[in-house]
Amino acid sequence: MPQIDAAVLRRFAHDLLCAGGFTNADATQTAELLVWANLRGVDSHGVLRIPRYLEMIETGVMLSGGSIETVSERGAVCLLDGGKCPGAVGMNAAVAKAADLARVQGLGWCAVRRISHAGAVGYFTSALARQGLVGLAMTASKPLMNYHGAVGEALSTNPLAIAVPVPGAEPVVLDMSTAAVALGKIMAAKENGRAIPRGWGVDAEGRETTDPAAVTSLLPMAGAKGSGLSLMIELLTSVLAGNPVIGPVLEGTKKGGFNGMVLAIDPAAFGATEVFLASVRLLVDQIHALPPAPGTDAVLLPGERGAQTAARRRAEGIPLAAGTAANLAALAGRLGVAVPYDL
Repeated sequence: MPQIDAAVLRRFAHDLLCAGGFTNADATQTAELLVWANLRGVDSHGVLRIPRYLEMIETGVMLSGGSIETVSERGAVCLLDGGKCPGAVGMNAAVAKAADLARVQGLGWCAVRRISHAGAVGYFTSALARQGLVGLAMTASKPLMNYHGAVGEALSTNPLAIAVPVPGAEPVVLDMSTAAVALGKIMAAKENGRAIPRGWGVDAEGRETTDPAAVTSLLPMAGAKGSGLSLMIELLTSVLAGNPVIGPVLEGTKKGGFNGMVLAIDPAAFGATEVFLASVRLLVDQIHALPPAPGTDAVLLPGERGAQTAARRRAEGIPLAAGTAANLAALAGRLGVAVPYDL
């Protein structure tokens, strides 16, 4: 696979997005988010998404260059309307507002409705953790996944991320989908001609399949637990924000949409920050000290493998799957964008 320097890939992504209809500012934020995912090895949420994002611009599902409006604000709670803005732009606005509220109120809950696909949501909680805050983020969208015990798409793969700062180290970052696997991983397997494991998705007849091209619906993680968590994220992120997605789609009165929610917590609201951080450090150290199970090299914390991968890829370059590289090169050709020498 071609190896490409992160800065080069970020510029290439930015240029493709601009050529496809993004404003410069929106392209910068989106390219940062996508390459962050590639650096951490989450290639399913990286630059392979660019062709789809440009399709969304072409069809009006995503609008770049608009303004994000404040719908309401009360105490520690704020509701924004993104006007179909790129997901990175809407979620970054929610991060900034939630952080401002947390510094005043102790916590900030900021919902942002009518955005578009927001990629790897751990990016946003990591931004809060770097500010010394505890961050939680969720996004919700149209049906892509089965509801446990039912046939057909009924819920989205609604992701959840939580990040906690760690003194002297990278934050602990849990970033998970409510599906058995993120849709992007099936997209990546399809692009590269790889089979997928059983338990990831089902075909049109509701049978589990190992062919990524045959997948019509994803399966929830842990059965009823995954579909239940996804349902609650829809309630907290979409319904509570006044922009329900799943109910109207299943009813047949709406095509879908995207919403996001960011919660920022200032540890100082609970007591001395240094005491909190010392306790976090103790817990991290004790988890690391656990004896590894057979076949395991080391005991890792959530997000630690991604941080290690990012350090390596910053030094060695980001490997792009052949299918992704070919698709981006073809897109660049159509848009008149120079292709980096690395590709």
